[in-house]
Amino acid sequence: MDFRLMGLDSPLFNTLHHIMDLTEDTTEKNLNAPTRTYVRDAKAMAATPADVKEYPNSYVFVVDMPGLKSGDIKVQVEDDNVLLISGERKREEEKEGAKYLKMERRVGKFMRKFVLPENANVEGVSAVCQDGVLTVTVNKLPPPEPKKPKTIEVKIA
Repeated sequence: MDFRLMGLDSPLFNTLHHIMDLTEDTTEKNLNAPTRTYVRDAKAMAATPADVKEYPNSYVFVVDMPGLKSGDIKVQVEDDNVLLISGERKREEEKEGAKYLKMERRVGKFMRKFVLPENANVEGVSAVCQDGVLTVTVNKLPPPEPKKPKTIEVKIA
C-alpha cells in the first residue's frame, strides 16, 4: 500500500511503509527457509566423517569418536534398511579458576545415516568403540540358493 497516493507523505508514514515492505519480504523468505531441525541435522551429518568398507561377508562402518563413552553413542536401524549412528559430545565442566583460551574441539550432536544394501542382515549388526573409533559391522545375508527345477512325472494314460 502506498500512503503517498492518499496524501500521507510524511516521514512517519514512509517509515511504516518501509517496515511493511520488509515484513512481506521476510515472510516470503521464511516460507522457503529450511526448518531448524533440518539445519541442525545437516550440520551434524556434515561434521561426522565416516569410512565404509565392504568385505565378502559384511559391511563395516568406521567413525572417529574421540573422547566419547559408549553411553554417548547410539546405533540404530530404521525402516529396516537405514543405519543411524548418533550421539552427543558434551562440553567439559569448567573447573574453578580455569578459563578457556582457545576452544577447537567440536561439541554438540552428531549423526550419520547410511542406506543399507538389500543383502544386509539388519539382525546381525554389532558395534564396538575402542580407542575413540567406533566400528559398526553389518553382516551380509547369505546369497539365495539357486532354485532347482521341479521335475514332473509323466504318466501314461
